[in-house]
Amino acid sequence: MTRHRMKTFIAAVAALLVATATAGAADFETPAKHVIIVDYATGAELFAKMPDELMEPASMTKMMTVYMLFDRLKKGALSLTDTFLVSENAWRKQGSKMFVPVGGRVSVEDLIRGIVVQSGNDASIVVAEGLAGSEDAFAQQMTEKAHQLGMSNTVFKNASGWPAPGHHTTARDLAILAAATIRNFPKYYAYYAEESFVYNGIKQGNRNPLLYRNTGADGLKTGHTEAAGYGLTASAQRGGMRLIMVAHGMASMKERAAESNRLMDWAFREFNAYPLFKGGEKVVDAGVWLGAAETVPLTLEEDLTVVIKRTSRKDLKVAAQLEEPVAAPIKKGAQIGRLVVTAPDMKPIERPLLAAADVQPLGMVGRFKEAVGYLVWGGGQ
Repeated sequence: MTRHRMKTFIAAVAALLVATATAGAADFETPAKHVIIVDYATGAELFAKMPDELMEPASMTKMMTVYMLFDRLKKGALSLTDTFLVSENAWRKQGSKMFVPVGGRVSVEDLIRGIVVQSGNDASIVVAEGLAGSEDAFAQQMTEKAHQLGMSNTVFKNASGWPAPGHHTTARDLAILAAATIRNFPKYYAYYAEESFVYNGIKQGNRNPLLYRNTGADGLKTGHTEAAGYGLTASAQRGGMRLIMVAHGMASMKERAAESNRLMDWAFREFNAYPLFKGGEKVVDAGVWLGAAETVPLTLEEDLTVVIKRTSRKDLKVAAQLEEPVAAPIKKGAQIGRLVVTAPDMKPIERPLLAAADVQPLGMVGRFKEAVGYLVWGGGQ
């Protein structure tokens, strides 16, 4: 015989896993056509404006070209001192250039800087031809990697972002790529923070305007074509939070610099991360029926943090929902209930509540006593 009731506790608790606080376009007006701002640690979406509409990535394409280099470096298939041959095809490419010498050889490290800092179309082609034999073959590999990362709306036709039919992505997909770069390549990500690079006697500055504004920015990449307008994929850290922003479709370099700074400032000012529970930390006890222990502690598998508007903190609520008592035997790790977190302007978060210990059933004598007690005293003892 068992007793069933729903046990719910509600508390405003003080931060690590996945919350989604979505601020609509009405919360902040921006001339940028496509925008997404996400919290890196939790994936919380703080602001979005047409984040899933197809767009031309322009030179933000080069983040994937560099990702492919980083991936090979991490796996040991390349070293920073390896060199690639410069073809006439790469040397002749117009637009932004690293000014690689035709017939010469360029080190992988210089090519990284030539792409990240100088946005070299020529350097991007050198990498594509060096890694895949041709730019077309490399673009196919880039697209395959993008889909593996979850960039489902992205197709690459070249390594530089040069306008081409069918070459497209979304603001959300570029944010996924930025997060993957930071997460997977901490050893190499620092190249994105370099403000200038000298190659072939020519010094060029990084085009990322946030690097020069004391914003906490340390990456990633600008982009521009006549059709697409001006765009920026950026990341910055302040006060223990890292945000990723993609802003696209602005009218000028000046507007890109001002608007990206304004968007980032707004997000850091309006939102904060609030730790709730650490993985393995007891959230609540559940009553046990016919077990060797009267209760079993319940925990979360991983840390849980929510990122919400600062003004919503007072209305943050956490509820543990479970049916108890839980009949023994109970195996450690078994799901007993669920934790539900709610706050204004945030999609509810649900996490499984797991038993933190085994609970063995009572023996025959213990079960008999418990049953008698239930019959005499009922479920309220």
